[in-house]
Amino acid sequence: MKVLVLNCGSSSLKYQLMDMEKEEVITKGTYERIGQDNSFVTVKQKGEKVRIEHPVANHDVALKFVMEDLLIGEKYGVIADLNEIDAVGHRLVHGGEKFSGSVLINDEVIEQIKECIPLAPLHNPACLLGIEACQKQMKDVPMVAVFDTAFHQTMPKENYIYPLPFEYYEKYKIRKYGFHGTSHQFVSQRVAEVMHKNVEDLKIVTCHLGQGASLCAVDGGKSVNTSMGLTPLGGIAMCARCGDLDPSLPGYLMEVLGKTKEEVNQILNKESGVLGISGISPDFRDVEAAKAEGNERASLAIDFYNHTVAEYIARYAVSMQGIDVIVFTAGIGENQVNIRKGICEKLRFMGVEIDETANQARGEEVEISTVNSNIKVFVIPTDEELMIARDTKKIVEKL
Repeated sequence: MKVLVLNCGSSSLKYQLMDMEKEEVITKGTYERIGQDNSFVTVKQKGEKVRIEHPVANHDVALKFVMEDLLIGEKYGVIADLNEIDAVGHRLVHGGEKFSGSVLINDEVIEQIKECIPLAPLHNPACLLGIEACQKQMKDVPMVAVFDTAFHQTMPKENYIYPLPFEYYEKYKIRKYGFHGTSHQFVSQRVAEVMHKNVEDLKIVTCHLGQGASLCAVDGGKSVNTSMGLTPLGGIAMCARCGDLDPSLPGYLMEVLGKTKEEVNQILNKESGVLGISGISPDFRDVEAAKAEGNERASLAIDFYNHTVAEYIARYAVSMQGIDVIVFTAGIGENQVNIRKGICEKLRFMGVEIDETANQARGEEVEISTVNSNIKVFVIPTDEELMIARDTKKIVEKL
């Protein structure tokens, strides 16, 4: 079975065609700046990466170009005919309380996704654009929606309810939802396989540390707590997102800075976190380089980040009544050696010990804890696209 995985952003389109019999990537690419005059697509296949300048007006045109030129085209094509694609898996950011798992897309599902738009006004409309584009280009191909929020629907109510008037939850569904569920699910299952244990027997804290970052307490294979909340802004401080704040701060900023709600949201989402504290960059490589040169704000930003991640890990010992394994994943978690070390050093009181040599690994599947560590620590590269493809295959095979 060949599965096409699509991840649509407001101005981007990531795609990946997979052979699910071998779970191998046939080709993948990213369309950027859709709707602008300088839009382009980067294609990677057979170990080679090619950038193609090709302006497109919208997702429909972008997907048409991907289908006709990059999948079956004479120059870049990897399959003979689009009929070789058996299914399409779509990454959906927010499913609210409506979806606790992946589902076959039909008219009813599309309407339910639209009802979740107020919970993800930037993300869900873009995902719907991808679904609509596929319906035009591949009318008879079954499609599956895989939700970032679905994995976290197993959280107990005391871990997702907000201390607000209860009718706000009942009427507006204001609660913690969590995100990166596909990644948390993938790496928690994978670390159990690596350890030759059943995931049902493990208490795991998964640390998805990338541009967006969240932690998840996975007890017996199920999410019981996670750091992001109603939106992907909550939780730990991130590269440019603030994470948790005093709830009065946004209103106070509007008052003292004379900013609108939209302008303050821009500050909290794009100008805060590690970038905000350091004043240097949202890229940890730049901030670490500045710290090495003695920059005090860079050092403060990294110390703050490490401390908040470690605090959340310790917090999840309460949620699960213990921790067996800590997993680092995503761009920072997989590659930033000093960040992993800094976080784990703050957990020595819990018996966490890191093997300095093993921790030098970047982007590899490896255990980085010592044999004496009370809690095992692993680096597990995430593969959200594979998880989406697996879910899609499982659902479509039942048709």
